[in-house]
Amino acid sequence: TKSRHFQRQLPFVTQENRPLWVSEAMPSTITTFNTKKHHIHIEFYVFDRSGIKRALDGVIDTGAPRTEFSDEFLEYANFIESSNKEIRIKPGLQTQKYGKIVLPSIEICGHEIKNFQVFASRFEKEWGIDALIGLDFFRQFDVTISYNRGCIITEKV
Repeated sequence: TKSRHFQRQLPFVTQENRPLWVSEAMPSTITTFNTKKHHIHIEFYVFDRSGIKRALDGVIDTGAPRTEFSDEFLEYANFIESSNKEIRIKPGLQTQKYGKIVLPSIEICGHEIKNFQVFASRFEKEWGIDALIGLDFFRQFDVTISYNRGCIITEKV
């Protein structure tokens, strides 16, 4: 016999107080962002080597193949001993990758990812962020970005 699968729709409310419907059949998370900012800024979490959950600010970057973390944050969270002060950002760029590190646990858009490899990068100070989230994150999820509602909907693939 064929089984029929019904999806019950649940309302979620965005920053602008508009309802958004997400299927209960596929667990989803909704992460809101400020549509007035130039980039999609989100807060997410990293568990440092001591198991402390650290919040940080990042930018969603669908044009970046890999996720990058600022060397200043990696040093602050004790993932590296010290940032390489000799690294210079090439003209026209906002970051300069120079190493790789595996983060034991990271939580982005409500999803925990274990042993997530990221690039250590020098970030422009004026940028004011700790990380940019690249396509290596997006490839693990179905992702819908709604600028109209100011939210990102993610579902595990």
